[in-house]
Amino acid sequence: MQSIPFQFSHGGYIKEASVTDAVAATELEAIDVETDFNYLFPRRARDPNSLLPADNPKEVIAKLKKLGEAMVDAVADANDPQATNSIIPPVYTYWGQFIDHDITANTDRTSEDLKTDIAKEDFTPLAPDLVVQKLKNLRRPTLDLDSVYGDGPTLDPNFPTEAKDFYQVNDPVKLKIGVNAEKNVPTPPFRKVPPENDLNRDLPRKGEAGKSDDPSKDTSRIAVIGDSRNDENLIVAQLHTAFLRLHNAVVDWVQQHEPENATDNQTLFIRAQNLVRWHYQWLVVNDFLKTITAKGTVDDILNHGLKVYKLGNRPIFMPLEFSVAAYRFGHSMVRGAYDFNLNFTDKATDPNSVTDATFGLIFSFTGRAKIGERGGPGANDTLPFNWIIDWDRFISKDKAALRQRNSARKIDTHLAPPLGTLLNEGESGEQPPIKELLKHLAKRNLLRGYLLSIPTGQSIAKRLGVKLLSPTELKQGNSDAMNYALAPFMEKTPAWYYILKESEVRQKGDSLGAVGSRIVAETLIALLVFDPSSYLHQHEHDMRWRPDNGVKLPNGSAIRTIGDLLKFAGVRP
Repeated sequence: MQSIPFQFSHGGYIKEASVTDAVAATELEAIDVETDFNYLFPRRARDPNSLLPADNPKEVIAKLKKLGEAMVDAVADANDPQATNSIIPPVYTYWGQFIDHDITANTDRTSEDLKTDIAKEDFTPLAPDLVVQKLKNLRRPTLDLDSVYGDGPTLDPNFPTEAKDFYQVNDPVKLKIGVNAEKNVPTPPFRKVPPENDLNRDLPRKGEAGKSDDPSKDTSRIAVIGDSRNDENLIVAQLHTAFLRLHNAVVDWVQQHEPENATDNQTLFIRAQNLVRWHYQWLVVNDFLKTITAKGTVDDILNHGLKVYKLGNRPIFMPLEFSVAAYRFGHSMVRGAYDFNLNFTDKATDPNSVTDATFGLIFSFTGRAKIGERGGPGANDTLPFNWIIDWDRFISKDKAALRQRNSARKIDTHLAPPLGTLLNEGESGEQPPIKELLKHLAKRNLLRGYLLSIPTGQSIAKRLGVKLLSPTELKQGNSDAMNYALAPFMEKTPAWYYILKESEVRQKGDSLGAVGSRIVAETLIALLVFDPSSYLHQHEHDMRWRPDNGVKLPNGSAIRTIGDLLKFAGVRP
């Protein structure tokens, strides 16, 4: 089996076999990288007073599991009650996941010292110095879309790249795109998703090369992309497809509008890749971050500089407080079902729809679930045409403001019921305790934070000079079961929970609060500040690069929102 750093499982810190199985299924290589994790607040991580107690781990672990159980809503309501909806469109949930996969992959499979099974009842939190020394990020901490590009195309056959299979054979500057399955289904009469005649909206897949007489070894539906996590649910898979399409559309645009940058394949690819990256980076700052963080946070960082992300003598690193705690805010935004397209939507509002696009179906139509086999109608070779996403239902801030189905759930301490029984996790033959933990996202997040010695929410808030959540605020809006589970953590609250609660009580769940906003925004902006190739360091006409310097939509306007990007990519009309 080849070593494939680009293929990952979300079961890190639990069982290496889960990762190995995910790798073995692809037989692809991409880029072998290993970069640093570190702490934003290293003194706090090394101060026992800033951490959860470590003198009786078994007791703390049991209490964390109880808290995790209380965080997942007990009643399965696919439609999500009105009270759970935010003013954030659903695309931001999965855009955030896509960004995470671009910059972070933390697995313990490269270090014997960190193979700690968090399913145990009595594991010991790791010493911060050991974490920093041994835990490595198998991603570059730069917003460079390596999950899309790998190490680039093979432009000289004498020097093939590891990512050569991501690119078209006859036009190696462009990325491969998958073709949707078009089947004659008389009942029900499925309708095509706008733009109706475009059936190039799937991830590229292995196809016949992955066929096997043994169904358990059939990898033909596995996506040929830089990060297998981007095919774990259909929405992030469709977003990855949009970025493949975006690159190819930018190649065409450069050839038409900048012929001086299309004189040879290498020049053309580099120009197109840079434009895609700069548009993406600008949108991460000016659309994504400004939508999910407290008002003014992004502008304060851009105008006054970084306050907490300090390199000192350290190389650029991925902050553990970000990846293990603050950035996991997106888990609370996941809905139980989506207004996915004209075929799979709310039957009460559309009599022609078939059924809800439930969380289970969103996970079923992926390569890992053999595109409809697990929980769906049966396996398909590629994504059926009736399951193409309708992005217009995911991007509207006007619709989201109505707090109806075209919104993400609030950023708060209440997770949708399906996150307690995750699909496509714990399916590789794990024993019951490990399988149960793999499937319960809240427990996993809390235990991972404890294992890696993440400072408590109160400790981080003090370091940032933010007013602490009061006991009344920590208990506000909680069920009796939640407050009972929270009682042991009132003075020292796990950072992930604290950041979600801060959003819930101080921002009504419509954005991150002060602590979460600072960590998330400053980390992502810092990755651009310390990357000399990012848009922040590009200048034209004595001004920093901006969308007006990039590609244009057919009407001549610049790409200024995620909706504009999807339109330029051709995946929305």
